[in-house]
Amino acid sequence: MTGLAQRSATALAPVRGLLLTAAQKEAADIRRDAAEQALALLEAARREADRVRVAAAEEGTVAARSRAALRFAQVRRQAHERVLTRRNALWLELQRQVRESAVSLRTDSRYPRLLAPLIAQSHALLGPEASVAESPEGGVIAEVGSRRLDLSLPVLATRTLESMMQEVRELWMR
Repeated sequence: MTGLAQRSATALAPVRGLLLTAAQKEAADIRRDAAEQALALLEAARREADRVRVAAAEEGTVAARSRAALRFAQVRRQAHERVLTRRNALWLELQRQVRESAVSLRTDSRYPRLLAPLIAQSHALLGPEASVAESPEGGVIAEVGSRRLDLSLPVLATRTLESMMQEVRELWMR
């Protein structure tokens, strides 16, 4: 068998050579295909990463704009609330000052001349039988039966101020 093995080996050498060449070519083809597939996968992964990055940036921009709009609305609402609170405080202070000024008219030398028209107004509105008394804060309070008319100085001053509310609002809008 030794001789046959030697002859077989010699006879098979070209086949072995062809098989080796074919195997090497196939291995090279497989390596080349694997390298091409790896490059294709890498390129696909890069494109996907770019797409994800762009989408994330867009989502971040949208989210940032949304947060900014929300914050702007909150700040605007807070500013409006502060303005309204300040206006209310100013209005209350103005009312207080007007009432104090009205009450202080009692000490004015012209006060007695102010009472006569208020008494006349009371009788004109409630009738001559109305009981008219001076208010402790100045002005008069008239009553007849269940009807009561308050022409005290603070009430008159408050009504006058309220009748001027449109002018006061215009001052605030400037």
